[in-house]
Amino acid sequence: MQTSQPQHSSTEENEIVLGTGMGPLKFGATQDEVRALMGEPEEIEESEDDDEFEHQAWNYLEEGYSLYFDREDDFRLSCIETDHPGLRIFGQPIHGKSVDEIQELMRQNGLESTEVERMDTGETRLSYEKEMIDLYFDEDQLQFVNFGVFISDDLEVQWPS
Repeated sequence: MQTSQPQHSSTEENEIVLGTGMGPLKFGATQDEVRALMGEPEEIEESEDDDEFEHQAWNYLEEGYSLYFDREDDFRLSCIETDHPGLRIFGQPIHGKSVDEIQELMRQNGLESTEVERMDTGETRLSYEKEMIDLYFDEDQLQFVNFGVFISDDLEVQWPS
């Protein structure tokens, strides 16, 4: 009897493409499309009743991914959070880099940060609001990234084509 192993090609391809996704994970993908790529999540979290956006978070703990699907968008993939050590953006590895190193990389690619905030938990959050990406640092080392599909000025979701 042959057991089908999910293909985890997405864990080898950790290039963040702003507004589009990461590796083969594309914003706008249905839950079935994500399941075909990633296999079953280890856990599925439902949003709390008082959350502004009703969503499901699919957690792939071993790979270090949380994938978010918003009810408002017919549960299509709209946000990815990851602490994968192979993370890359603009072709550069970024995990463990400092705030200054990330700001310089982003600046070289035409992006200026909109906010640097010290969180109550002691982490630092570097935000690029227009590009829909937040980078979180602990002791000045990048720990994880949260990024999503682009939203226009009139709050319309800009699904990648």
